[in-house]
Amino acid sequence: MKTLFKNEIKVYRAKFNLSQGDLASKVGVRRETIGNLEHGKYNPSLMLAMQIAAVFEVKVDDLFKLVENK
Repeated sequence: MKTLFKNEIKVYRAKFNLSQGDLASKVGVRRETIGNLEHGKYNPSLMLAMQIAAVFEVKVDDLFKLVENK
């Protein structure tokens, strides 16, 4: 079994009407970093995950999930 890290960043960005650039500015990273997170090419540090969750006023585990792939 392989464990995958799934996130809901794109969903929450749409709910809050934020572009990747807007979110990036709020958490102090480049827009490309947000894009890479959304596409699963990059896993955030705990600090970045907490900062993103704070922007959306949700818990980190509401935004990021571990999914087992068989």
